[in-house]
Amino acid sequence: MSLLSQKTLKKAATFSGIGLHNGQLAKVCIKPAEPNSGIVFKRVDLKSNNYVYPSFTNVTNTLLNTTISNEFNVKVSTIEHLMGALFGLGIDNALVEIDNDEVPILDGSAKEFIEILTNCGLEKSSEPIKIIKIQKKITYNHGKKFISIEPSKLSLDINFKLKFDDCLIGNQENKINVYEDDLEEIFTSRTFCLFDDVENIKEKGLAKGGSLDNAIVVKGNEILNSEKLRNPKEFVNHKILDCIGDLYTSGYRIIGSVNCSQGGHFLTNQLLKKVFENKENFSIIEIKERSLPHTILNKNLLRSIA
Repeated sequence: MSLLSQKTLKKAATFSGIGLHNGQLAKVCIKPAEPNSGIVFKRVDLKSNNYVYPSFTNVTNTLLNTTISNEFNVKVSTIEHLMGALFGLGIDNALVEIDNDEVPILDGSAKEFIEILTNCGLEKSSEPIKIIKIQKKITYNHGKKFISIEPSKLSLDINFKLKFDDCLIGNQENKINVYEDDLEEIFTSRTFCLFDDVENIKEKGLAKGGSLDNAIVVKGNEILNSEKLRNPKEFVNHKILDCIGDLYTSGYRIIGSVNCSQGGHFLTNQLLKKVFENKENFSIIEIKERSLPHTILNKNLLRSIA
C-alpha cells in the first residue's frame, strides 16, 4: 500500500479546553472517516444544519483567527492550528465533532494536537491522495502587506517575513519546505500579541480565554510569560503554522511556493480565492506513486513531539 494513499485516524481522538476568544470550554472528538470525505466539522451541540466544511469559500472571519460558517450561520472558529496539525500529519479524512463554536486553544500552538493525533495512529487506505499543483504566479497585496504563490516542482515552500520595528519581535524571516523539513519548531510555536494591544482586543469581545498559558505576550523588549521563547524564531514560525492551517482550507495539500510579508489569515484566504477564481491557475492531480515527499515520512518530527 502506497505511503501516498489517503489517511485517517485508527481510532477517535478526544480532548477539551478553553476557546481563546469565547473563553468557553469545548469538547472535541476527532473520528476516523472514509476516503474522499475530507475534513468535516460537526457541531454536536446543535441538532440540525450542524455540518461545517473548512473551505476557503466558507471563511467568514479572519480577525485574529479563522472562522468557518455554513449557510445556516453555524460556525466553528479558531480552526487554524488543528488544520495545520491535520495537514502536517497527512490526515486527509476526519470528522471533527465539537460541542461549542470554537476549537480549544490548548497551549496556543499545534503541539498538543500533534501529540493527540499521533497517539491515535494513522490508517492508510488504498485511495491515492490528491494534490493542488499551482500553474501560475498569483499575488495579493494589501497596503504594505503581500502574499504570493507560484509554481514549484515537488514541494510546498513557505517564506514568511514579520516586521515589528518597535518591540522585541523585530524583523523575523523563515523559509521551510513543508514536505521535507523537520517541522517541530513550527508546530510548537505559540500564538502571540503585544501587551499594548490586549485591552483593544478585549474591547472587541475577543481573547476572553487568553492567558500567559496559551499566548506569548510581548511588552516592549520583554516577554511576560515565565516560559520564554521555545525557539529563536517562534513569532514567525507561528505565522507559518497559521499559514499551513489556512492553506488546508483549499481542500488538499498543495505543490507551490508561497512568499508572504506581514500577512495573516485574511491574506491567505484572499490568495486562495484568487487562485481558484481561474482554472488556469491550478490543477488537481492524483499521486499514485512514491514520487512526492510527505510529512508523515518525517520520523524526526514524530519522535521529537510524541
